[in-house]
Amino acid sequence: MKKVLVFACSLYLISCNEEPKNNTESFEDKVSRIHEKTITIDTHDDINVKNFTDSINYTQRLDTQVDLPKMIEGGLDVAWLIVYTGQDSLNTEGYKKASENAMAKFDAIHRLCERYAPDKMGLALTSQDVRDLHKAGKKAAMIGVENAYPIGEDLTQFEAYHKMGARYISLSHNGHSQFCDSNTGEKDSVWLYNGLSKIGESAVKEMNRLGIMIDISHPSKESMKQMVALSKAPIIASHSSARALCDHSRNLDDEQLQLLKANGGVVQTVAFSSYLNTEKHEARAAHMKSIYQKVADSLGTAWYERSAFSSLNDAQKEAFMDNYPKVLKLAKELVAKDSTAPPAVDVGDFVDHIDYMVEKMGIDHVGISSDFDGGGGIEGWSDASETKNVTQELVKRGYTEEEIAKLWGENLLRVLDEVQAVAAELQQG
Repeated sequence: MKKVLVFACSLYLISCNEEPKNNTESFEDKVSRIHEKTITIDTHDDINVKNFTDSINYTQRLDTQVDLPKMIEGGLDVAWLIVYTGQDSLNTEGYKKASENAMAKFDAIHRLCERYAPDKMGLALTSQDVRDLHKAGKKAAMIGVENAYPIGEDLTQFEAYHKMGARYISLSHNGHSQFCDSNTGEKDSVWLYNGLSKIGESAVKEMNRLGIMIDISHPSKESMKQMVALSKAPIIASHSSARALCDHSRNLDDEQLQLLKANGGVVQTVAFSSYLNTEKHEARAAHMKSIYQKVADSLGTAWYERSAFSSLNDAQKEAFMDNYPKVLKLAKELVAKDSTAPPAVDVGDFVDHIDYMVEKMGIDHVGISSDFDGGGGIEGWSDASETKNVTQELVKRGYTEEEIAKLWGENLLRVLDEVQAVAAELQQG
């Protein structure tokens, strides 16, 4: 009996000794532990094919906001690399030109994963692929298509895109496409279809059949509502925030949030300054305007306001995109020494949107995105190397380890699984 009591007391002492050890974990250690354990997914990172060559690619530390060294440094595990094509005329000539651009980006992503960095990064097509790559110590690339415009009117191209790795597609961007109206129609209340076109309705059904997530970040509200009503699978907003906190047409209002919740989908909160805090963004942007111009002049390159980008010719756009990250980097260094600069939109403002949408929709329907190299980036999460700062802010606000894992990727992977399960059923039927 005495031996049993001694053994029991020993167990008690061991457990007592372990408890204080857990209680004394520092805040920094807790953040590091959670961040390292969690699969972190950023659902929107734009690319420039010039950074996917034998001599210049993501294995190197580039001027881009995303590359492998920065992903490793910041603990970003999965980057959705974007096949983006701008809007042009709705005709065969426009579609053909856009298709060539899209194919070049698909090819670039495959080269990165298969030729330049197969030992460091793999292309993931399913949630299991993501988990397997993470377990193997590799980063994962996934492919999202921002604007179905280059598909033209040939619905068989959705299957071709799927075979090349596309796992979400947005049916429009900044401008009405052949498939649906864009959010940009709010500016002048000019609409082509008041939602989806007939071919757009067919596209929704085809994406359901193939297992491609439908992205509603750029389409109009009416388009989004019709997609939700028509889709047999959950949908996503790959990079949007809460309109109640920032009244921009790219954000989702409370009605849309509730529709997405009922649909089982997820909103990937976006770290895009002007979609998070209008007042802070505009004050900072006004201050930065002259700094960007000063840096561009020093580099001997032209600089344009974002609103003017759509009016540029191809050569101007290409030159601008080549120099854009350099200008941003140098401007950031200059403004860091400027005590008169208004405060920038930061990680706190970003997580305010996460808080709001979690309150409105529940923890299972909110995720995270940056829009890096496409205009995104905020103070504290200006590139992939600072990814841990988002986790830090979530821990600071009291989110649990499980909740942080959901926000960083488990919610998105759950939707992908459900979309692919629906596709399997439709294909069997």
